[in-house]
Amino acid sequence: MRVLHVIGARPGSGAEHQLRLLLRRLPQDGEVVTLGPPAPVLRAIGAPLRELPTAGDRDFGAIGRLRRVIRDGRFDVVHTHLFRACVQGRAAARLAGMPRLVATEYHADEGSRTAVGVRALYLAGERYGGVTIAASAPVADRLRRWGVPGDRVVLIPKALDPAEFAYDPRLRAAARQRLRIPPGTPVIGAVGRLEPRRRFDSLIRAVAEVPGAILLLVGDGPAQVALQRLAAIEGVSDRVLFAGRVEHAREMLCAMDVFASPGRETSGLAVLEALAAGLPALYAACPPLEEMAAARTPVRDARRLTPHDPESLPRALRTEVLCHDERHGARLPARTLPERYRANRMAADVGELYERVAAS
Repeated sequence: MRVLHVIGARPGSGAEHQLRLLLRRLPQDGEVVTLGPPAPVLRAIGAPLRELPTAGDRDFGAIGRLRRVIRDGRFDVVHTHLFRACVQGRAAARLAGMPRLVATEYHADEGSRTAVGVRALYLAGERYGGVTIAASAPVADRLRRWGVPGDRVVLIPKALDPAEFAYDPRLRAAARQRLRIPPGTPVIGAVGRLEPRRRFDSLIRAVAEVPGAILLLVGDGPAQVALQRLAAIEGVSDRVLFAGRVEHAREMLCAMDVFASPGRETSGLAVLEALAAGLPALYAACPPLEEMAAARTPVRDARRLTPHDPESLPRALRTEVLCHDERHGARLPARTLPERYRANRMAADVGELYERVAAS
């Protein structure tokens, strides 16, 4: 079976990493078309990769070019990833006479794309799709609210390969040296796009109440300037490091001592990555860990922050920094993560879905 993956993601996005994990594990032959510059993580996979620049969601010229790729490639299934690829890929597949379609939506918050006209554009193409994979329960809920029939939505969560995040003291030393972090300094860290819904502003305010600690923010985004100004206002500019976007978070996680995720609109994957790297994790929301807690199998060293308590975050950070000092900096063992959030399980579920779609 031959599958064409069409992805419309900004470089360095989590969707590209999810596609990388899939392509390395799927038994089906895969080719990739990117609707923008591909990230190095996709180039390194070794699968055939084609760049097809597009000017926007309604770029009809790109739809025509994509139609030719689908028609000439004689693919068995077309799998689109993210909003733009779903809109253009479904239209192109329809024009190419390809009825076997799978789509994946990764994000619950589409921002400006909640406009009625844009929603209608998405739903118009969705009618020609086969199955839409929701990468989290909030995404599945949003799709149903938009009007996507429930029987066309399948929940297959985002996943990770825990081995990719194993702690390495050499990576830690190299990262901390490059970032000019003094030896013995406790580092509180966070990973994600710098935007308001991530609530990294609360981390900046909280680190002001954790003497001697440094806050390491890994990622870029539209809120960076505002966060830098906030750090200056709080008097902690010298204790907040902006590392920028990285291709893979492992090295930065190795450099950290405590991980924090204060945002509530999240799939929780970054928290699982931190736990795989042997970090204690504080989180406002993490669906995988909340599922485990409900099943009475909580993960040690992962603490949920108290909602609506502004002191919960700084208090928890001070506690974890103190525990780190009592361990004399020793790393925690990597925790066992739920099977359904592992890359092998995700690939098996997606591969089975391809077989069902092709058979129908």
